[in-house]
Amino acid sequence: MDVVYTLHAEEKIAERKISKATIERSLKNPDTVLEAAFGKQIAHKLIRNKLLRIVYTQRSEKYVVITAYFTEPERY
Repeated sequence: MDVVYTLHAEEKIAERKISKATIERSLKNPDTVLEAAFGKQIAHKLIRNKLLRIVYTQRSEKYVVITAYFTEPERY
């Protein structure tokens, strides 16, 4: 499955120093996936005691990444 990044996602993952490889591995093998508003989904992956959250939509055979960030696991 292909992964496409919005301009916002490109800017934020660069700013947050999150690699696309990490995002793509996490999308393909998430710990959990939550349904969000407006047809979006949020993939969770625990990486070195931090929770990576990836907000995306799925269109046909593509993941469209909207944003991604690390947070404390206790928050979710």
